[in-house]
Amino acid sequence: MDFETISILVRLAWLVGASAFVLGLMRMNSPATARNGNLLSAAGMVIAIVATAIFLLARPTEEGTGFNGTGWAIIVVGIVLGGGAGLYSARTVKMTAMPQLVSLFNAVGGGAAALIAIDDYLGLTAAPSPQVNVATVLDIVIGSVTFSGSLIASGKLQGLIAGKPILIPGGQLVTLALAAVTVIGAVFLWAGNLSLPVMLIILAAALIFGVTMVLPIGGADMPVVISLLNSFTGTAVAMAGFVLGNDVLIIAGALVGASGAILTKLMADAMNRSVLNIMLGGFGGGEGTVTEAGGGGSARAIGADDVAIQLAYASHVIIVPGYGLAVAQAQHAVRELAELLEERGVDVKYAIHPVAGRMPGHMNVLLAEANVPYPQLKEMDEINPEFDRADVALVVGANDVTNPAARRPGSPVSGMPILDVDHAKSIVVIKRSMGRGYAGIDNELYTNPKTGMLFADAKDGLAALTAAVKAL
Repeated sequence: MDFETISILVRLAWLVGASAFVLGLMRMNSPATARNGNLLSAAGMVIAIVATAIFLLARPTEEGTGFNGTGWAIIVVGIVLGGGAGLYSARTVKMTAMPQLVSLFNAVGGGAAALIAIDDYLGLTAAPSPQVNVATVLDIVIGSVTFSGSLIASGKLQGLIAGKPILIPGGQLVTLALAAVTVIGAVFLWAGNLSLPVMLIILAAALIFGVTMVLPIGGADMPVVISLLNSFTGTAVAMAGFVLGNDVLIIAGALVGASGAILTKLMADAMNRSVLNIMLGGFGGGEGTVTEAGGGGSARAIGADDVAIQLAYASHVIIVPGYGLAVAQAQHAVRELAELLEERGVDVKYAIHPVAGRMPGHMNVLLAEANVPYPQLKEMDEINPEFDRADVALVVGANDVTNPAARRPGSPVSGMPILDVDHAKSIVVIKRSMGRGYAGIDNELYTNPKTGMLFADAKDGLAALTAAVKAL
């Protein structure tokens, strides 16, 4: 079979792989089909990799066909190391650390795309075509920003870097100066100039820009930052596709970039803030700051037995999961309690806020991992009207997304859509302390006269409630 025929078949395989990406992304729109969507997308990636390997093996070179032994050794070692590290990470990561892992994967994707462009640029002996030149510079810039920014975001989520905004004196001026240097350098290269020093200056400026961009952003905004950086990763990969002339990279990168941008906008809307406002940083004082009692009142402590009676004899119960549930790895415990209540005839639903947790869809993934029935997972707009008829709203580790202060002008979270937990007839909050959420402000829900605070680790508290309900 001649190379021209092989090239046509390879491009058809790339098209099949790209189609699998599109169909897989569509299936990820629903928790019920998301797992199959992931598998379909993975199958598309396998097809694309195999087709690319065949293309490289059959491609004519000065020495014959295909790569030399060293080239293939590098590819095989890269696949084994990268695939092995990805498999190990995915199988061993705790659900609480999933946002950090996503940030690291964003960094790897952006960094890899930038390295492709850098390697291509280092091999140039003359200015490339305008199309390749533009894509190469954009790949270096976007990939480098994604790499450094994602590492900072991962560090904030892991606690290696303070979750509160880190405001450097004159930081915004530094960021603007870095952006200006990057733009000027890019225009210089796009004009047809070939300059390694200018390329290195752009690379350094972009890497520092990623750091100065994310450091001032507080932990409360990390879900949006992760989504935005994911979009950057996709865009960088698409640019790498233009550099290499690889259609499947262009399609896959464009899909990730576009879907990430859409998700970023939806997440920002869920916080009633613009993406620009979020990226300017300075919001959120960090999680864990303890307050005596928010809202000027006093919190009312309640025991597991009293809560069990409320739950067992309720008609409608709405469970509100938050990051505290993820930290305690209590997803299986909450499902066990819910199943026990359902056996007693209680209608149980879960209220999912778009930015609950530390990444988009965090609560959906967490509860799906515990095999919570998908129909019980209700998004904010769907569940909010039902709080008025709920006998008990059980808040498990959620904080900022339930704060009634968002309805009052003048609060740092004013205007942010929240779950209407305070509309329920009775409210129970399982929380280890009166600690503040990532927004860094008191939660007025805790001092609501209808609210009882069950001070406990989420897993221990749910286990105590389950035992108490069984004893009734």
